Amino acid sequence: MSALTVTGLCKSFGGLHVTTNVNLNVEPGERRLIIGPNGAGKTTLFNLITGELSPDSGSIQLFGQDITKTPSRRRPHLGMARTYQIITLFPRDTIIHNVSLALLGLSPARWNPAINIKRQGHLIEHGLAALERVGLAHIAERPLAQTSYGERRRVEIAMALAQNPRLLLLDEPFAGLSIDERRDVQQLLLAIPRDVTMVMIEHNMDVALEFAERITLLHFGEVIVEGNRAEVVDNPRTREVYLGH
Repeated sequence: MSALTVTGLCKSFGGLHVTTNVNLNVEPGERRLIIGPNGAGKTTLFNLITGELSPDSGSIQLFGQDITKTPSRRRPHLGMARTYQIITLFPRDTIIHNVSLALLGLSPARWNPAINIKRQGHLIEHGLAALERVGLAHIAERPLAQTSYGERRRVEIAMALAQNPRLLLLDEPFAGLSIDERRDVQQLLLAIPRDVTMVMIEHNMDVALEFAERITLLHFGEVIVEGNRAEVVDNPRTREVYLGH
């Protein structure tokens, strides 16, 4: 049984075909890299997988379960978590508060408008454990606005890991990071156990190629090359897309 199966996925905005008959099969524990130039449809594909967009046609299966019509709010309960290309956090709140909010979204208590997160010991405990995994537990009470960009990237990964996902979608986790910050995030991702399947969109090829076991190249919303690292890097279509020849 595959971790993620995308079959014949299509999405258009007006007359613009953003995703055209995309097929994707990711095995449990796999580290898959999605590459392609700007406008290739990479983030749109993630938004379709997470349910933030509805496909015009095609299907999506998560560990054998058809989730094509499952609302986006339900998909984290089925073992899916993601990060975003543009960081979406609450800068005035503390790091632990941000992570606890992510956990609250999976709890029945999320429907209680009067809930005080600081009194939810189990959420705080799980949030601190997630921050420990990304090396930020020691600054858990620091306001997010007082952290570096790289630390915020790690907070976002902690928020995703706190949900105990089986499938983790990473949308350009190295974007905007310094060399040292990229190294830190890279080591963090390499340490994630194999019971978590990971699919990453990334433009920084030097870093991403070390992560990937299989690579899918999108161009104008279509899969044009797929294979292991050597097969994709050596494929003439890859050179054509990235180098123009």
